Formats: sequence, C-alpha cells, structure tokens
Amino acid sequence: MENNNHKAGFVNIIGNPNTGKSTLMNALVGEKISIITSKAQTTRHRIMGIVNSDDFQIVYSDTPGVLQPNYKLQESMLNFSKSALTDADIFLYVTDIYETADKNIDFLNKVKKSSIPVLLVLNKIDLSNPKQVDDLTVFWQTLLPQAEIFPTSALEKFNVDNLLNRVIELLPVSPPFFPKDQLTDKSERFFVSEIIREKILLHYKKEIPYSVEIEVEEFRNEEKIIKIRSIIYVARNSQKGIIIGHQGKAIKRVGTEARIDMEEFFGKKVFLELFVKVSKNWRDSPLSLEKFGY
Repeated sequence: MENNNHKAGFVNIIGNPNTGKSTLMNALVGEKISIITSKAQTTRHRIMGIVNSDDFQIVYSDTPGVLQPNYKLQESMLNFSKSALTDADIFLYVTDIYETADKNIDFLNKVKKSSIPVLLVLNKIDLSNPKQVDDLTVFWQTLLPQAEIFPTSALEKFNVDNLLNRVIELLPVSPPFFPKDQLTDKSERFFVSEIIREKILLHYKKEIPYSVEIEVEEFRNEEKIIKIRSIIYVARNSQKGIIIGHQGKAIKRVGTEARIDMEEFFGKKVFLELFVKVSKNWRDSPLSLEKFGY
C-alpha cells in the first residue's frame, strides 16, 4: 500500500571543522557513522546517514568543513561543500559557542540568498552559560534572519529531539530515495578505512595524518569472522617509518584499536592485517585521488 503522505528529503549539514557536525549527525542517525575526532578535516567524504520510519526518510549528508583549498585534495573537498548548497531540502548550519562568523562570510552570504530553510544549530551549549547563549542567538538571528536557531548540545543530546522534529516537519512530501533498510550509502570498506583513519589521526602528530590514504584491499565476510587486509599509503619513506614506529609498536596499536572498533561496528570478530606502502604524490595525482574516491 503506497503512503501518499510519505515525506523524504536531503538534509545537508554544513559548517566548519570541529563545530561538532559529526557528533550531531550521529545523535540524529543513532549510529557511529561519521568518524568523530578533534582534528580538523577528517570527514573528507559526504557521508550520508539515512533515518527511516514508516512515514518519512531523512537523508543526511555531512559536508566537509568549509576550508580554503590547499592541495588538490582540499579543492575536491570544497567542491563537495559547494554542491551542498544546490541539492538540499533543508540546511543544518552547525556552529558552536566558540566560533566567530567571519570565517565563513562568503559561504553565509550564499546561504542567505538561498530559499532553502536553514536550521542553525548552536552547538556545545553545555560548555556555556545562559547569557552567552542568548547573546549568540541574537547575533546569529541578525546575521541569518531566515534561520531558525536551535541551542544544542549534540554530545549531551540536548535539544536534538526538537531539531529532529522540525526537520521532519520541513521535509517535502516525496517517496523514499533509498531502500528503507539502508542506513548509509557508503560501503563496508568505507567504514573500515574511516576507522583506521581515525586511529591514525589520534596517534600521530603534525602532517602525518594528512599525508596518508587508506585502501581496503580485501574485505571477506565469512561465517564467524570478517577478514580485512588494508594498506596505508604515505607520501614519503620517512613517514612510513613513523607510521610503523619503533619495533612496529605504533602500527600495532593502530591495528588493535581499529580492530576493536570494527568488531563493535560489524558485531562480529575481525581479523585485520595492515600494511604500509609509499605512494609518492598521491595528493596531487588525479589518478590516485580518483582511486581513493575524491
């Protein structure tokens, strides 16, 4: 039986790195989909989280933080963010109590000209006080008059339900875009590489995390175990040494922590093999970038 009042739409989450977009996304979707870490620029892909009920389907896309291009890689990330302005039914603009608006003025002006509803999420209010929240609400109201403002703590899940209800109200009437049993449009391999990437971001300093790319060479889902072989590509030999670490300790730690997360994510035993290879200029090679999905 077809539901003629079924609602569905694309909700694009936009904002700078570290404002809590990924935490918010996970609070809204209810799964650890976007990789959360305190370093900028981890979410390089537009990860879709999909929330289904009998009456609606919300497709969230988490756009990369709005950065000025540095490498070709960042240019391709910025293109993702720009396309976020054209294919949305609703914007969730995520800022927090620390951020100043001048970072994003060009982007905000584009949002202002657009006729798409904007829900502005003022995140991390658990780290704030009522006066600061009031002041910021007035400030954003002046800057983006058409926005509806939601003071929120994604981490504490405060006000997330009200935000979700408003998203549902604003969704257009439409049949679902994806099968109803689908949580995300990314493959299992994608999550494997994101989990490994997160561990590298947590354990290595300086430019190392931004000079690696991860390829999942093998993903075999057997009856009792998932067997995964993954390659960490670095740009230089010296980086290979750093990733592996003294007596292989560093890479071992990454492997162990990643495997534990994967077992939780897939609900199954995981056997994970990690290799490190040097691929000289992957960040500026169009062929490599295409291979890694940019």
